[in-house]
Amino acid sequence: MIKLYYHPSPNPAKIALFLEEAGLPYEMVPVDTRKGDQFKPEFLAINPNAKTPALTDGDVTVFDSSAILLYLAEKTGKFLPEDTPKARGEMLSWLMFVATGIGPYCGQAVHFSRFAPEKLPYAINRYAREAERHWGIVNDLLADRRYMLGDRYTLVDMSIWGWATRLSFAVGEVWPEMFPHVKRHLDEISARPAAQRAVALKDQFAFKTDFDAEARKFLFPQNAHLAG
Repeated sequence: MIKLYYHPSPNPAKIALFLEEAGLPYEMVPVDTRKGDQFKPEFLAINPNAKTPALTDGDVTVFDSSAILLYLAEKTGKFLPEDTPKARGEMLSWLMFVATGIGPYCGQAVHFSRFAPEKLPYAINRYAREAERHWGIVNDLLADRRYMLGDRYTLVDMSIWGWATRLSFAVGEVWPEMFPHVKRHLDEISARPAAQRAVALKDQFAFKTDFDAEARKFLFPQNAHLAG
């Protein structure tokens, strides 16, 4: 049985969407990051990076959302592009673009604008503008194609969808006007029954929502000493 180690945030959402789309049976294991579950020995044994998501499938362990998506796609043979070197190269390029560009820059944009104790204009501008630049690339791509790789719905669309659901946090409420093709793509995927089931998963568990001193300590342990 597949086990998905889950928190209601963009990267685990991608995996939940794939599992729901593929109709794979799986067990949800909640990881409440604001309570420090990601640092418990049993989770670190699965993901030494102390981040969600992680996935186990029998004796297989996979962490990092892009790696998990690729593992599940190759396991099932679903939501992959055409089986050609050209199509695979495009898939890997966009999948890694999300992993190394969209995710990190959106995450840092949210951190410095919303969670950092000091509102540093340089950092806020740096990450906000880079997040906007990355989403502009996606928007331009989607201007003349339905999905990220063309006419076929793939794991790359699921990867983009996870972060697109949080665009108002990363870029601001004006993002639909800035990126109308991303908005169209998000709306289409979010209307899929599997996506609606994936979104509803968070309601199965009582995750901590307070952003108090304890949550800050676990989410940003590198700066915990600054609190005194």
